[in-house]
Amino acid sequence: MNKKKQQKYPTGWDEVRVRKLAEDHVNQTDDEVMAEIEFTLKLENQTVTVVSTELAPETVKLIDKKRSA
Repeated sequence: MNKKKQQKYPTGWDEVRVRKLAEDHVNQTDDEVMAEIEFTLKLENQTVTVVSTELAPETVKLIDKKRSA
């Protein structure tokens, strides 16, 4: 019998909130996506980096490790 893995959510998040965010993302127009990207690129003290799909999981682990330190 396969047990469904219990999902862990960040504080203040739950399955409903995650599904709503995913739905909003999927339904965005191209113009809305571009506006979001442009806004993000203008944020101070933030860096946007392209990482290969292969390295993404390790990159996330490193970021999480740094945040929890």
